[in-house]
Amino acid sequence: MALRCFPIWVCPQTPHRYPLVGRRVSLWECSSSSSGASQRAVTAVEGDGPELKKKASDEMGLVREAKPVAFHRDLSMLPKPLSASSLYSSAGDDSKVRISFQGIPGAYSETAALEAYPNCETVPCEHFETAFQAVELWLVDKAVLPIENSVGGSIHRNYDLLLRHRLHIVQEVHLPVNHCLLGVPGVTKEEIKRVLSHPQALDQCVNSLNDLGIQRISAKDTATAAQTVASSGKKDVGAIASVRAANLYGLDILAENIQDDANNVTRFLILSREPMIPRTDRPYKVFKHQLKLISPRLLVVMLLFLCQTSIVFSLEEGPGVLFKALAVFALRSINLSKIESRPQRRRPLRVVDGSNNGSAKSFDYLFYIDFEASMAEIRAQHALGHLQEFTSFIRVLGCYPMDLVR
Repeated sequence: MALRCFPIWVCPQTPHRYPLVGRRVSLWECSSSSSGASQRAVTAVEGDGPELKKKASDEMGLVREAKPVAFHRDLSMLPKPLSASSLYSSAGDDSKVRISFQGIPGAYSETAALEAYPNCETVPCEHFETAFQAVELWLVDKAVLPIENSVGGSIHRNYDLLLRHRLHIVQEVHLPVNHCLLGVPGVTKEEIKRVLSHPQALDQCVNSLNDLGIQRISAKDTATAAQTVASSGKKDVGAIASVRAANLYGLDILAENIQDDANNVTRFLILSREPMIPRTDRPYKVFKHQLKLISPRLLVVMLLFLCQTSIVFSLEEGPGVLFKALAVFALRSINLSKIESRPQRRRPLRVVDGSNNGSAKSFDYLFYIDFEASMAEIRAQHALGHLQEFTSFIRVLGCYPMDLVR
């Protein structure tokens, strides 16, 4: 069956802060020449409902001293994280881009947001789910989400959120991790006996902490650990957090880059309400100093090949179906940069062979794939049209420029 694909991406010349009346943006549509009937290539996927789980109370055993400590900043001046109940308040200041992130000021997610938009206003949220909902309810313009770490691997919970919510990936940020040992002013790292941080940050600094003989205590996140140490004022307690957290909470940096792996990088995604195609009138940092030497036509071609598209799909049952699905990209010389599988929640198991009366079962998976091509390219559109032959559903999560230079 021959397929004709018609790209209908809409790429406005100027960003819109408010939705256009009657405007509908479709990712792409595919029609069959044999039947003549238009068939949607992007099928809606029902995710699970929001699950906002209350986390257990902090068991770090630190008691705030009764006397105020003079050296740390006034923590009441920092913005308070959004909670589920505050999602229905007014949007606030519209003078600049507002980006939501999970955590409190000083979190690595906030640093990633400032890397992507240096002049943005960051909005802390209590949960990742709350950060998504803040964008959907127009309280903020975008959200930033950590998706994988070069040491800790993929963050599976956040992959599930990408499917559950209808936001689109519009940018990625590769942030080098710089874990710092922080303490109250005047102390040395030899005086630190206990250190607080996120469990993953503690695991990434095991060798350094063992050399110092420091006891590890888990905290909600790195910024919360820095805030707790600053509030307690204890000289024998430190935190592992970012440089920004040290500056915000008035702590001394006792040691930098204490992570065991020097090439520790976290990948973040920037999410928006509307999809986009990377614009050819916005130069990448890698070409900024060379623009005068590149012809406009060549620049357009180079930008197209520096784009990345993220999709999620589920396969029909059959032998070699996954091989056939991946082959649609290889046949068109499209490189796959990421593949992740997650069991479907609503239908986790399926019968392998109907003749055995359902005794043999296997997991039914969702596949998340990143491939290095823009949806503006014909080969990418044909690849997704071909992929549709083997999938029960497919959804494009976003098309965005690759973060090549940091």
